[in-house]
Amino acid sequence: MIKILKTEDNKRLERLSISEAVSGSWFSLINPNEEEIKQVSLVLGLEEDFLRNSLDLDERSRMEIEDGNILIITNLPIMTDDGCFDTLPMGIIYTPTSIITVCSKDNNILSSFNETTAYSFDTRNKTEFMLKILFRSVKFYLKYLDIINRTTENIEVELQKATNNKALFQLMEIQKTLVYFSTALKDTDIVLQKILRMTKSTTFNYLKMTDEDVDLLEDVIIDNRQAIEMVDMHRMILEAMMEGFASIINNNLNLVMKFLAAITIIMSIPTMIGGLWGMNVRVPYGNNPYGFLIVVALSIITSIAVVVFFRKKGMF
Repeated sequence: MIKILKTEDNKRLERLSISEAVSGSWFSLINPNEEEIKQVSLVLGLEEDFLRNSLDLDERSRMEIEDGNILIITNLPIMTDDGCFDTLPMGIIYTPTSIITVCSKDNNILSSFNETTAYSFDTRNKTEFMLKILFRSVKFYLKYLDIINRTTENIEVELQKATNNKALFQLMEIQKTLVYFSTALKDTDIVLQKILRMTKSTTFNYLKMTDEDVDLLEDVIIDNRQAIEMVDMHRMILEAMMEGFASIINNNLNLVMKFLAAITIIMSIPTMIGGLWGMNVRVPYGNNPYGFLIVVALSIITSIAVVVFFRKKGMF
């Protein structure tokens, strides 16, 4: 799907056809087919592979420059249909005339730039618009990390009441998400540093930045590093939590096994005494009319004595 949008002087966002595309337009490509890639390639004079690179789900954040066109690939945070989190590659192509975004799936970051929010960005100011997309991506990382933190706290409370596999699997899923987030954010930090260095370079000054743009870029870098620190902190807390619950589970298992061993020993005493008096040989009290009661009383007294001994040893 191709959407071509352009900010007008009245700050309204106008949608254009590909034949009407002019300088300052934003080409938004969501899961484009081969025909759409060819159309955009012809209109903007770009290599088709330059547009396809971002569609690889395993693509990592990086920056590439070709014929004065800049490709920035960054990984966006997304929430899946089952409520889990993942990352998704998105390409931002900065050309002398336009901005192109390429992504394999629709997402909250790009969809937040629409007619309703048109007053907050300008597609004609390509550098600022690109930085605002990156800034919005980092903000969504922080937002999703806050959700993950609250979810982890709820799972912790649930596990304190009763240990269950479902909650542990949720913690494992969160742990995997944090690994994805950490990798994506650290790669993005490298790309942002390259952009910052490019603004100070006299040789590769493809990006024209005003002082306000540089300030915005520095804000993006600061928030991105804050997100990295939050991810690392959540990972350490989660790892400590998983280790703690693993120790609790092992301890509970040991307590259960110890209790069952004590019960087994106690229950074996009446069985052993009954077995001795059940042999086909002469036994004490064999002819006593109260012999059965005496054996039962002996079994009970012996069992009670063992129970008292085990309680003193902490077996119960």
